[in-house]
Amino acid sequence: MNILIALTYYRPHYSGLTIHAEREARALVKRGHQVTVLTSRFDNSLPSEETRDGVKIVRPRVWFHISKGVIMPGMPYWAWKLIQSADVVHLHAPQFDAGPIAIIARLQGKPVVLTYHCDLRLPPGPVHYVANQVSNLVNHVTARAASIIVHNTRD
Repeated sequence: MNILIALTYYRPHYSGLTIHAEREARALVKRGHQVTVLTSRFDNSLPSEETRDGVKIVRPRVWFHISKGVIMPGMPYWAWKLIQSADVVHLHAPQFDAGPIAIIARLQGKPVVLTYHCDLRLPPGPVHYVANQVSNLVNHVTARAASIIVHNTRD
């Protein structure tokens, strides 16, 4: 099976969400699946494409950061291109690009698995307030487009 996993940050970024996605991707490769991770090129020293532990990683360029989020105008292009050859799309939320990617996948007739890790809860401030509201909206759009939702916390 050809699986596309999309999330904002992937290795070498280090967080609970990235560790979860990395372990999942490696395990799927060990089971004989082809796995591609679509993520941000949050550090310009990272290659735009590479393969690590059998997982192909594609990193569109980040134009700028807003709080913890990244703005990648190339993300929809790469999503459209990679979803064409995917059998399933696996999204990890919170992710600013998850809603558009889920819609692109559904337009192409591909099932969408959403792993919902947590709500985005940024500290008080006008930029963080907007980011929290946009994240909530994107999470709802993504959930509506998902074929199945998996949560990994009780909260």
